[in-house]
Amino acid sequence: MSRATRAPAGRGRRPGGPDTRGEILSSARESFASKGFEGTTIRAVAAAAGVDPALVHHYFGTKDDLFIAALELPFDPRELAPDILGGGLDGAGERLLTVFLTVWDDPDTRLPLAALLRAGATGEPAASLLRDGILRMVLAELAEVLDPAEAKVRGELVASQLLGLALARYLLALEPLASAPAEDLVTWMAPNLQRYISGDFL
Repeated sequence: MSRATRAPAGRGRRPGGPDTRGEILSSARESFASKGFEGTTIRAVAAAAGVDPALVHHYFGTKDDLFIAALELPFDPRELAPDILGGGLDGAGERLLTVFLTVWDDPDTRLPLAALLRAGATGEPAASLLRDGILRMVLAELAEVLDPAEAKVRGELVASQLLGLALARYLLALEPLASAPAEDLVTWMAPNLQRYISGDFL
């Protein structure tokens, strides 16, 4: 009696299953934490999760989308740009700082951002998540409307002011910055931000 022949087992990446999305997120979190934003690729995340890169795109879209989902950010940084640039460059410094403080003063968003800022001050992967992940998403549309020759330095100067404020107000609790009303901080700091955005200083 001859044995029944069986078709060879399938090879290649496994298809999506009930736990596939969670495994992709787990792989993405590990990669973002150890390699930073720039060092993480969709292909590497897919390989670590044992799936095809197309499946990662199917579940999450772009690397930015995967980043937001993996870090479980309570807001989408890309959605802030219209509030900042809706009125053009005039007044953008005031609007940017107002949005920034609104996000940070919300306890639900402050805690994960503070943890990321604290980690970013001590290690390159976390610094990459701040610099190339969150800040890039917020400032990317601003850079699009600036002179290309000046956009990088202007964006970095803006970022230095925002990160310095976050460090002083929310991590170090320096007074009077820590307890000052947001409106006062906007009055004090927005003119300098506006100068970095559109002023004549270069």
